[in-house]
Amino acid sequence: MTTRSKMGITKPNPRYALTSSTLPISPIPTSHLSALSDPNWKAVMLDEYEALIRNITWELVPWPSNANIIRCMWIFRHKLRSNGDLERYKARLVANGRSNRLAWIMTTHLARSSNLQRSVQSLALLYPRNDILLTASSKNFQQVIISKLSKEFAMKDLGPLSYFMGILVTHHASGLFLSQKKYVTKIIVRAKMSSCNPTSTPVDIGSKLSSSSGPPVQDPTLYRSLAGALQYLTFTQLDISYAVQQICLFMHDPREPHMQALRCILRYLQGTLHLGLHLQRSSTMGLIAYTDADWGGCPDTR
Repeated sequence: MTTRSKMGITKPNPRYALTSSTLPISPIPTSHLSALSDPNWKAVMLDEYEALIRNITWELVPWPSNANIIRCMWIFRHKLRSNGDLERYKARLVANGRSNRLAWIMTTHLARSSNLQRSVQSLALLYPRNDILLTASSKNFQQVIISKLSKEFAMKDLGPLSYFMGILVTHHASGLFLSQKKYVTKIIVRAKMSSCNPTSTPVDIGSKLSSSSGPPVQDPTLYRSLAGALQYLTFTQLDISYAVQQICLFMHDPREPHMQALRCILRYLQGTLHLGLHLQRSSTMGLIAYTDADWGGCPDTR
């Protein structure tokens, strides 16, 4: 029997190249021309184009001489799993100035076609970019909505929610657990505080921040970037909301005491990476709120 090893052939057989788990990930292209030269990106570009054709997205008309043309552009990105592995390549052809109007069109169409205004059922639809997150008050109602959307748009059901916009979703018997552990870790690494010691509170209750105290920070761009990232984190870690609100008051002119307060939040997050937000059913309809009654505590506005 003649084998590749007996013949001295060490080069991998291209027939089995796609089955390798160590295939390099194609980098995000810098232009549509470079994307067309890569088979991975070219395949998803064709999928996007065919979906637009099936949905009759365009209607070709003569170019009016007195009208400006809105340029289209390709957007490429990697869709990653919660562990950082590549799930799939994504390519979208969009026009500048595009917003979430598509979600408005979908809900408006459904209201007209399904008489949802007379229904006691409810749905929630989130359309941040190109993915759609949809939930409804019942499974049957959810399937009706998906069926109607599928008739209007090319859709692919990705199954139960697991990872969405940096939020890991874990399903358990009583509901959902939302975690941004991976997102928090990235923030801490960006601040170069991976080896910092954790603290038990996100804010120093013994001091009050002022807009004019201390010298300016050396890198205000980094301060603003970290503060903005922490704002998104408050979706699942409400315990840092007050502390984050305080540091965001000084993004226009951050000072060293403000940066110290920001680092305090990061040290707190270092010790609370396991925390998240539980969503579960409750028979209680009451709303509990807390307010800061220390009206004279702010050095700037007291």
